[in-house]
Formats: sequence, structure tokens, C-alpha cells
Amino acid sequence: MAGIRRARSAEEFGEMVKQAMFEVGDLRDCLEYEMEDLQRFPDFLEPLEEGIKQIYNAMLNGSYYFGREDLPFMDLAVEHADDIPFLFLLKRINETHRRGIDVDGEDE
Repeated sequence: MAGIRRARSAEEFGEMVKQAMFEVGDLRDCLEYEMEDLQRFPDFLEPLEEGIKQIYNAMLNGSYYFGREDLPFMDLAVEHADDIPFLFLLKRINETHRRGIDVDGEDE
């Protein structure tokens, strides 16, 4: 995933995660609207939504920490890339999670 620009500040990273929360909620709303009989959502939606919420809540309560590995939902997100219009945002969040904040502008 080289070449993906990371967040340059904690504030920007927080905004990216907030945007992802909005996007996954919007995707759920769109799917609810499109599904006449609402039998079930796609398998990836719940773990994706839960994973983003966990990051968001950890940031809010101060327990979030950057890691060296991909976020748990990334394999699922990439696997269902065609169904996730905000995949690039998730890749940026993941890259920032793995490599930390880009304080020196290395990603330019």
C-alpha cells in the first residue's frame, strides 16, 4: 500500500476516523433503502462498522495506540472493495495506524 498519504496530525487522523464513521453509516442507510425486504446486510458491513467504531471510541477515551499491523477489518474491506466507496479513506486510516502520523511530510 505504498504511496498512500498518512494523516499529518492527530486532529487530521481523528477527522479521517470521524469521516469513516459517517461513511459506513451512510453505506448502511443506502443499503437499507435499496433492500426492499431487508433480509440481511452484506457480511462485511457489521465487522467494518464495528472496527471503525472501536478506533473512534478508543480515540475518544484515550486508549487508542498506533500499531505495526493492518487494522483487523482491512482484509475484509479490500476483499469487498467494489462495495465500499470510501475504501481509499480506510486505506489512509490503516496506513496512518501502521506508520504513525506523518509529521515530517514524508508521504509527499
